[in-house]
Amino acid sequence: MTEPLADLADRYFDAAIALLRRVRDEEGAAVRAAATAVADAVAAGGRVFTFGAGHSSLPAQDVVYRAGGLALVNLLPVPGATGVDVVPATLGSALERVEGLAGVVLETSPVRAGDVLFVISLSGRNTLPVEMARRARALGVTVIGVTSVAYAKETRSRHASGTYLKDNCDIVLDSKIAVGDAELTDDAIPAPFGPASTVVTSALMQAVVATAASDLAARGITPPMIRSGNVDGGHEWNAQVFEEHRDRIFFRHSARR
Repeated sequence: MTEPLADLADRYFDAAIALLRRVRDEEGAAVRAAATAVADAVAAGGRVFTFGAGHSSLPAQDVVYRAGGLALVNLLPVPGATGVDVVPATLGSALERVEGLAGVVLETSPVRAGDVLFVISLSGRNTLPVEMARRARALGVTVIGVTSVAYAKETRSRHASGTYLKDNCDIVLDSKIAVGDAELTDDAIPAPFGPASTVVTSALMQAVVATAASDLAARGITPPMIRSGNVDGGHEWNAQVFEEHRDRIFFRHSARR
């Protein structure tokens, strides 16, 4: 028999909260290391990029052009793979297994040595995120992987090297998500359900950005933050920030290498 709706909702919230607490308790050092890498790059005149394919693009996008976020965080898009807005949606999954795609994207992007790139992939097993991390590091980019390390223990890598995203990063943030990304089960429902990876991964990303902003301030560097456009003066504030940092913001101005 299906559980009462309220009980299922409570179970989902409880599972998500437990994951967030575990990540808070176990990934603190990694969050601080990632934040330091971001602050180092910003202080040195570098830029920050995020990449994720499919639903892993949601946490990547969540820190780009975001009220309360750093203005220097840019999305590194892969046409057809960033999000689920293509038809058929399965195209994005197919593109994650295409060799050479990450290299082409990086070669035609503004990413350069000294920048930071977050590569977000729940499973970390597909060709695209693994290749993205490997190629970016070869370019001198600091790569921060956001993934579930559990997948490397219970699945096979789809990259020719046999490695996972976690094996090709300078810093790894482990989301602790179980293989399958489904927190709930019910006898009347034929498959596990209730994914929590977006909740946890977005929280990890926001924690890194917040810590990086604090790090910059502690160094005497004013972090370029975005304000909400829905508060008085927000658009004017943002216009000034965008203009001041136009050489490091690519979601507003044309890309420059």
